[in-house]
This record gives sequence, structure tokens and C-alpha cells, in this order.
Amino acid sequence: MSKKEKTIQAPKGMQDILPEDQKYWRYVLKKAENLLEFYGFEKIETPVLESTDLFFRAVGESTDIVQKEMYTLRTKGGDSLTLRPEGTAAVMRAYLENGMNVKPHPVKLYYVSPMFRHDQPQKGRYRQFFQLGVETVGDSSEAVDAELIFLAYKFIESLGLKNYNVHINSIGDQSCRPAYLKTLKDYYKNRLKKSCANCKVRFKENILRLLDCKEEACKELSKETPQFVDFLDEECHAHFKHVLEFLDEAKVPYILNPHLVRGLDYYTRTVFEILPEENIGAQSTLVAGGRYDKLIELLGGSKTPSSGWASGIERIILELKEKNISVPEIKAKPKVFLVQLGEAAKRKSILLFESFRKAGVDTKSSLGRDSIKSQLRIANRLEVKFALIFGQKEALDDTIILREMDTGIQETIPLEKIVDEVKKRLKS
Repeated sequence: MSKKEKTIQAPKGMQDILPEDQKYWRYVLKKAENLLEFYGFEKIETPVLESTDLFFRAVGESTDIVQKEMYTLRTKGGDSLTLRPEGTAAVMRAYLENGMNVKPHPVKLYYVSPMFRHDQPQKGRYRQFFQLGVETVGDSSEAVDAELIFLAYKFIESLGLKNYNVHINSIGDQSCRPAYLKTLKDYYKNRLKKSCANCKVRFKENILRLLDCKEEACKELSKETPQFVDFLDEECHAHFKHVLEFLDEAKVPYILNPHLVRGLDYYTRTVFEILPEENIGAQSTLVAGGRYDKLIELLGGSKTPSSGWASGIERIILELKEKNISVPEIKAKPKVFLVQLGEAAKRKSILLFESFRKAGVDTKSSLGRDSIKSQLRIANRLEVKFALIFGQKEALDDTIILREMDTGIQETIPLEKIVDEVKKRLKS
């Protein structure tokens, strides 16, 4: 006796998006599309696979993403390719490769794409996840940073989510950051034994990551660290000050967070996250981003300042569900149910159903069922106004029975007139 085959399941950390959840996806993506396109952003799509070197150069060899989380493969031709773990590097590569540098600037782009990270799955965090990303390329002004933060805040607000704050910091640039990093190393040098194992490694490779470690002991250590804002040079300080003034004017609530850094090496100056007031935890960030003025140079382009943000769609949908935000259904309720009996009626029903679609009348049917009772039960459950009963006799006579579901009154109508008759009655 052969063993029963093991049931195949989705890979760990990856999920199916079921029909009952589609309304949430449609709701979130429509809100994003309407907002961003009003502000002049254009949609872009990039390949799901990119050269591995792109992420080594852009994201940084010492980051957790590159060291631990990338899905990388080697092709038969010997190329090393990686399922993209984030979207910004890919969009900047596309900007350079497709000659967008000759377009009027700033170039404003957005995308909604799947990303992949071999991370430990937990609530709100998956190994395949969809990211909404927004990029403004070719403008170094404080107004761009402020506009992007404003848009991120308004996006969250438009979904019906309330009581969120922007957490914001400046991490300077190559002119003033080295002095801060030296002071930060001095601070941690004699305290490192109290930090977690990961932070001991980060101390050597990417010391900024110590500031946002979520381990309790490390969070306690970071409370007394020197603050970035005290080390900003004149230009970085003025830039940050003006961003905050723009946010004040736009009435965007923000909190100065001196420990906020981003986990990717390409960030400069402004960094921000949007978090709920009541839950400041590892998985509570809904939007994160900042400025990355050197990224395009790292990829071989000329100096091109850029700024942007990204948001995980699954995490937003989780928040909508937890906050019991009402989301509209995807489709309007059907008005008509087509009951068909016998082979001739079923064959003709396919074109009849298409006639109602072209006329814009929401219609349902169940072609595989033969029982009139079971089909009328479905019509009742759907709360349609009319049932159209199409049997063998009606198929031969080119007629159809129109039944009012509320009263049970039935009338035989010529088949060629049924669409117009239904439309007329639905209007009355």
C-alpha cells in the first residue's frame, strides 16, 4: 500500500491573497494611485530579478538585507541574480538605463511590486511582500522631502487610519557624518559587552544599526547615545530645519527621534517613519523613507539627488483589519440571476450573459446546475431583483421568463427584447 502523498503548501513566510481579501488590496491601491497621480507621479515596473551586484552596491554589503536576507541564484550562463529585496535600487537602475536623466526634472515615479527577503516570518512580516514605493529623482530641495512626507501622511489618513505620527531625524551626509560615527564608536566602545550578539558585529560593520536594534538591552544602551543633530554641519542643519518648517506649515504632526536611522547604506540627511501613537514596536512602522543623494552616483550615474519612501501593503491591510476600518466591496451587487435548464438553454445562455455584460447590467448565473430550485435559492441569497428562467422550451421559442423575485410574478418576454426590458424595469 503506497504512502499518501504529502500535501504541498506555500513556502514558509509566503501567503496566498484570497478572494475575500481582494477588496482590501483594491481599496489601498486605488487610494495610493489616486493620490500619487494627482501629484504628478507616474507608475514604473521593474523586473523581479536584478543583478546581485546592484544590491551590493546600492543597499550596502554590511546590511542585514545583503548579508542574510537575499534570495540569490546563479543562472546557467553564470550570472548572479537576486529576487529584489527592495525597490529603490531597481528604480534608480531603470532611471539610468532608460535615459530618464534627459527628462524634465524632478522625475516622479511610483510602483507596487513584490519584494523578497529571507527574514524570520512574524505578524505583518513576510518573505514575499508587496511594497508601494515612491521616488522623486533630481531635486535636492527641502520642499521635496516635506512633500513626500506630507503625501505619505495623507495616504495613511486617506485609508481611514488615525492617530499616527511622523518620526523624523537627519543623519547628515559625508561631510558631517564621519565625526558623528567616531563619537558613536567612542560611546559604545566600553559598553559593547552589554549589547546583543548582532550588535557586536554591527559595531564593526555598520555602527548606525546599533541605534535601532529592538533588543531591550540595546534599546536601553541607545538612550544616552550622542544625537546626530548636534553634529550636522551648516548645510545639513539648514536643510533639516527647513523640512521641519514645511511640515509645521502643512500641519503634519511629527516627533524628533534622534535614534532613527534607516537600515540601508544609501540614506543621507532626512530619514523618517510613520508610526501609530499607541504602538511603537518592531512591526508597527507603516511608511519609511528619506533622502539618498548619492545613490545614483554609486550606480555609475552623475550626481543626482533623490528622495522617497516605501510602505508594506500587507502591514497596512493588517492595520485596517485590526482597526475595523470599513472597506467597500469590490463589486456592486448583481441585479439579475440567469436560471438555465437543459443543454440548448445553456448553450444560448453564454451569449445572453455577454449581452447583459455589454449593457452594464450586473448579472450572475450558475451554468453547472440543472435544478431550478437550487438556482433560485442562489438568486434569493444574492438578493437579485429579477431571475431570468431559460429552459428547453424557451430556447426553442427564443423567449425567456422574467420573474420578479419579491412578488414571484412571472412574464414571458421575447429573447431579443429581454436586455432592454430588464434595463427599463431596473430604472423604474
